[in-house]
Amino acid sequence: MLRRTLDRIFGAGLGLAALALVAIAALVLVQVTGRVIDRSLIAMGREPVGIAITSLSELGGFLFLGAAFLALAGSLRAGGHVRVTMLVGALPAPLARGVAVLALLGALGLCGFALYSAALQAWDSWSFNAVSFGMGRFPLWVPQAVMVAGLALFALALLDELLALLRGDTPAYQRAEEAKGKIDGH
Repeated sequence: MLRRTLDRIFGAGLGLAALALVAIAALVLVQVTGRVIDRSLIAMGREPVGIAITSLSELGGFLFLGAAFLALAGSLRAGGHVRVTMLVGALPAPLARGVAVLALLGALGLCGFALYSAALQAWDSWSFNAVSFGMGRFPLWVPQAVMVAGLALFALALLDELLALLRGDTPAYQRAEEAKGKIDGH
């Protein structure tokens, strides 16, 4: 039951990341369509409608940040992160497992530091009512909180993979890579 819950949580992170990318595409489509309509109206000698999304680049950046951080955990489990698989694959199994444990411990430590720092930044932004510098004046704690959530999911995924290795199980990223190798014919 815990496995299914974790898989659903990691899947939800991937789903939210995908929605953020769809939102970026939709916002850009509206902006481009608005420009086309305005240029067409001007060409016909009429007044432009003025369809524009205020601070689109800033909003798109916030959405992209959310997509990138929310996808970290699911990408790890799917074998999508760059790792030293050639080195680990060349080592004897017990040594390879030890190197993988050390790598996951290091990644978990770095992720924990990033999580702590991002949480402090989000807290400060919320405490001081910090807003973005663009015309939109978005509260900065909102995208920062999404970043914190993504890092928390990533830390949870790293811990999950580390515990799998320590139990002697095959971690999800390794199973995913092995499945890709079988599909790719390698």
